[in-house]
Amino acid sequence: QVQLVESGGGLVQPGGSLRLSCAASGSVFSIGAMGWYRQAPGKQRELVAAISSAGSRNYADSVKGRFTISRDNAKNTLDLQMNSLKPEDTAVYYCRAEHRRYSGVVYWGRGTQVTVSS
Repeated sequence: QVQLVESGGGLVQPGGSLRLSCAASGSVFSIGAMGWYRQAPGKQRELVAAISSAGSRNYADSVKGRFTISRDNAKNTLDLQMNSLKPEDTAVYYCRAEHRRYSGVVYWGRGTQVTVSS
């Protein structure tokens, strides 16, 4: 089993920045790709950014050029640097990890709230 704990959410003004972190524990050796997802009220959970175990990244079009995903495999952490935040970025942000061998096995954190408002 893998446990994921997010941190770094909060209230920020439009145009501001936040950095989210996700700490993994447990069977971390089994982790493959990781990613950040978000869910706004009344909307489905959506992919924000993902990174493979080798470091390949992909982003949702809505965050390209503003968000940067990174991971530290030695520290078992996943980060999301969010710049130029917009009100539409308001959501609960979740950390997700896939089993490196069984892609159907996924783990989720409990989420951290990000609110962008003046």
